[in-house]
Amino acid sequence: QVQLVESGGGLVQAGGSLRLSCAASGRIFSITATGWYRQVPGKQRELVASISSGGSTNYADSVKGRFTISRSRDNAKYTVYLKMNDLKPEDTAAYYCQTRDDRRFEYWGQGTQVTVSS
Repeated sequence: QVQLVESGGGLVQAGGSLRLSCAASGRIFSITATGWYRQVPGKQRELVASISSGGSTNYADSVKGRFTISRSRDNAKYTVYLKMNDLKPEDTAAYYCQTRDDRRFEYWGQGTQVTVSS
């Protein structure tokens, strides 16, 4: 199994920046793709950015040019980051880290709240 713990959320003014972190533990050697999702109450969870096992990245149109996903990986640690610049009030949401392992099992973190004030 893989366990995920997000951190880095908070309250920021519009135009500001935050960096979210997702630290994985457990069978980190089995991790393939990882993504950041966000959810607003009453709406579906949406994919914000993802990074494949080969390092390819993908972004939602609404965050292209403002958000950057990256990862740090070695034998002992696996951490995925989401750097968010030029934040807008519409970026306010709970942000979740998600990953899949080599058996295609899916794992989710507990989420971290991002609030952008106007």
